[in-house]
Amino acid sequence: MPIILRLDVMLARRKVRSNVLARAIGITEANLSLLKSGKVKGMKFETLEAICAYLDCQPGDILEYAPDDTTDQLPDAEQDTLRRA
Repeated sequence: MPIILRLDVMLARRKVRSNVLARAIGITEANLSLLKSGKVKGMKFETLEAICAYLDCQPGDILEYAPDDTTDQLPDAEQDTLRRA
């Protein structure tokens, strides 16, 4: 997946434990663990906002875009659109 979660890095920088953050933002430790490991397909903006507010950071501090070659995985119509652009 081209989006990488760096939440564990920001937690270490801020010296905040996962269980403390989970309680502070109102999610379970299990869900926070899934976020940290990147085993999620999405995240609510509300959750992202709460994380950023508590850790005093920007979304870009915990989310990273690492492109991979996904053009071949796009439907044919989308590939045609990209070729014309």
